[in-house]
Amino acid sequence: MARDSGTEALAELAQERVDHRFRGLPPDAAGLTVAELTAQRRNLFTGGFATPVLALSAERLEHNLALMETYAARHGLAFAPHGKTSMAPQLFHRQIEHGAWGITLAVPHQVWVARAFGIGRIFLANELVDAAALRRLAAELDADPDFRFVCYVDSVRGVELMDAALTEAGAGRPVDVVVELGAGAGARTGARTGADCAAVADAVAAARTLRLAGVAGYEGEVPDADPERVRAWLRRLVALAVDFDRAGRFTGLAEVVLSAGGSAWFDAVADVFAEVPDLSLPVLKLLRSGAYVSHDDGHYREVTPFNRVPAEGALEPAFRLWTQVVSRPTAEQAFANAGKRDAAYDLDLPFAQVVRPSDGGPERPATGVAVSGLSDQHAWLRTAPEAELEVGDWVGLGLSHPCTSFDKWQLIPVAEADGTVVDYIRTFF
Repeated sequence: MARDSGTEALAELAQERVDHRFRGLPPDAAGLTVAELTAQRRNLFTGGFATPVLALSAERLEHNLALMETYAARHGLAFAPHGKTSMAPQLFHRQIEHGAWGITLAVPHQVWVARAFGIGRIFLANELVDAAALRRLAAELDADPDFRFVCYVDSVRGVELMDAALTEAGAGRPVDVVVELGAGAGARTGARTGADCAAVADAVAAARTLRLAGVAGYEGEVPDADPERVRAWLRRLVALAVDFDRAGRFTGLAEVVLSAGGSAWFDAVADVFAEVPDLSLPVLKLLRSGAYVSHDDGHYREVTPFNRVPAEGALEPAFRLWTQVVSRPTAEQAFANAGKRDAAYDLDLPFAQVVRPSDGGPERPATGVAVSGLSDQHAWLRTAPEAELEVGDWVGLGLSHPCTSFDKWQLIPVAEADGTVVDYIRTFF
């Protein structure tokens, strides 16, 4: 799908009507288009928004987009951020505007979302063996000669299934594939040994509907990962690309794809990819980190590579979930109206950060307030003696794990530091 069509699709999002599908938005906004509501520039705290409501910081979002653009350029990396994090086409386009080569995705539905919004380069970090999805992929490739698609293969059986489905579909263009190198024993997907990788590459060479485009993998699955183990595995990945090149497996390509990179070890990827020797063709060194776009206040705050290379900058957590105290049964306990339906909790519980008093007083740190558990629709708050917390107060929660924060909200306000809402991000999970 052409970029112009994607621009039209984005514009159509702004004409969507605000209704019962979208949580946290002002009740009196029902019936307005998203564009009309955006134009009102309502304040998140005084403009009628209802709790719980998830918001993104406009300034921090832009900071993170710019920082990773700079980082990738500095290290000579192409960037295909993982779109599964947000599944937000508006953010996909902002990432591309900030220099991204394309978007990484994980499953066919995500590909169709990206294509509906005009994304022209997609890296599928998974093996695709579903016949129905392959038929549609073949049609997408045949209909748009500018569409670039690359996906994993990690087994001979997978290659055979792909070739059979694409042959039956009458595919006119071969599908570019990269052999996935597994991260080690007990890790997730990927061919485990060099011999296994070679067997997969041989199967690709024998398949009329596929073309070997390079090698890839995910260093985040390296067992007992530490800098030494991760770099050792990345060097195995580079060596595999070198071996394949020497064997003439990439003949006829314009470039070789070499891809890795989650959100915890992209500094190691940058270091090792800088060591790649000259091959017979140019190398597209493709980084795929995705969580950076919103970052977080928990897991990724702890594991981000910028902690190891502070001179390169720092990501900023852009999410905050606003919830309201609805019960204060004891001096040691309070309950707020956001729970598992609203907040990520698979890695860490949310973090109480700030309180906005119901009487309109100034925002203050959530001193003495901690989230001790989540029910479906309640946050359990443990309150120390110094906690000043009353029924009706708003509590701002930081979250851990962007991927399971975005997926709970279909329309997310983007607010400036003073609370002015300047945009709404639509997600498609």
